Amino acid sequence: MKESHNEGLANHDGPESCAGTREGAGEALIGERTGGVLSREIRLNQDADAVELSGRQHTSARNGEGTSDPARSKTSSTCGNSVRENREIPCLPPGDGSGGRAGKVDDRNPAMYRYGKSDSSILPTKPSNKAGTLAAEVVEGRGLTRENVHQQNTRRTQSREVCVPSALERVRQAAIRNKGERFSALLHHVTADRLRDAFYNLRRNATPGVDGVRWEHYEADLDRNIEDLHARVQRGAYRAKPSRRAYIPKPDGRQRPLGIAAVEDKVVQRAVTEVLNAIYEADFLGFSYGFRPGRRAHVALDALAVGIRFRKISWILDADIRGYFDAISHDWMEKFLAHRIADRRMLNLVRKWLKAGVLENGKWTTSELGTPQGSSISPLLANIYLHYVLDLWAHAWRRRQARGDVIIVRWADDFVVGFQFEDDGRRFLEELRERFQRFSLELHPEKTRMLRFGRFARRDSRRFDGKRKPEFQLPRIHSFMFGE
Repeated sequence: MKESHNEGLANHDGPESCAGTREGAGEALIGERTGGVLSREIRLNQDADAVELSGRQHTSARNGEGTSDPARSKTSSTCGNSVRENREIPCLPPGDGSGGRAGKVDDRNPAMYRYGKSDSSILPTKPSNKAGTLAAEVVEGRGLTRENVHQQNTRRTQSREVCVPSALERVRQAAIRNKGERFSALLHHVTADRLRDAFYNLRRNATPGVDGVRWEHYEADLDRNIEDLHARVQRGAYRAKPSRRAYIPKPDGRQRPLGIAAVEDKVVQRAVTEVLNAIYEADFLGFSYGFRPGRRAHVALDALAVGIRFRKISWILDADIRGYFDAISHDWMEKFLAHRIADRRMLNLVRKWLKAGVLENGKWTTSELGTPQGSSISPLLANIYLHYVLDLWAHAWRRRQARGDVIIVRWADDFVVGFQFEDDGRRFLEELRERFQRFSLELHPEKTRMLRFGRFARRDSRRFDGKRKPEFQLPRIHSFMFGE
């Protein structure tokens, strides 16, 4: 499934940061990598003694009292005098068959969250055979209380049945353990169930693609459609359709081009994105926020505010990439993907989407640049491209070449870089322009600007710029979030 990637693609004449800067990652403030925290595995001691039942509900059982009422439970570890009760903890036999203290387990709370403990719904018990006419009305289960709505039904701690992580979770763990590992078997994770889930996550009222198929039409025979689509994907017979060109207005009065994919293309792209996210969410740096799970624009603004407050920031570079989604190089994209993906079938799927082209006014066009803005996989591909072109390089630059403090926050193709010294900002901007040219990118001349910032900005603006107050505008991340 995986193979080590120590040489070859990482040494091509391209982004120097691909091989040299993976040891670190960058938050806006402290440069730490962020991501989900792996829970440590907790295994049950196979030789643990039985749990001694204690508490008021087991008083009669301990004192040897009989249960004459037929409605009472005849299980030794269950109190059966209620018609609505929790499942109790089953008694486990001693591991070695010997006597000794029965309450000995490898947990400080042996009676909490054990296997068999009812933490979901409260189950009804059978009423007495001679109960009154209202007995049938009380035999009802009860769901979780409101405070437990987020509680899992799966066992989260000790269990004799060891919880096996999902297939994608194992992929994610492997990606975290070895940053140079290449994954050679990924397409089998695109299962029929994952395709079905991807379909139900689509917008029901979305505009159809070039084939004219709407969500409700595809759902009419969903099982057969998903089965056929899964078979075509696995045997390599799937063909991507061109995106239908559409335009939406921008705040400045211009039109933003979008590519509307067909329903089947959206389904496969969402499923593939879920698989690839298991790898790249472990690689992306902490200051990358755009179009990532659980990373909203408010979080990016908060990180920017924390960095400005706790670091010595006197200059702000507010940058934007001109026509980013239309300028992504297909050749460089395939090289960047090959750093982590060795599954040729998965790479061929991405290549089909890049080469599918756009249909506008009945005319089909294709290009060696760009990915349709609006397709399900475009945000992930855009983040992967800038991860190698900008993020890794910028993180290495601030560690090795900056004289003072440097903070970075990126939201898709908009990013803000804060500097302590002006010369650091000027050198960074000049080198960034040269680097972008190598990868067919260009900074927008009107939306990219260097601004004085900080508590001494007003004083320095009078002293060095001859202005009463410094020029200041809200960063483009703020504008993106509020649609300004």
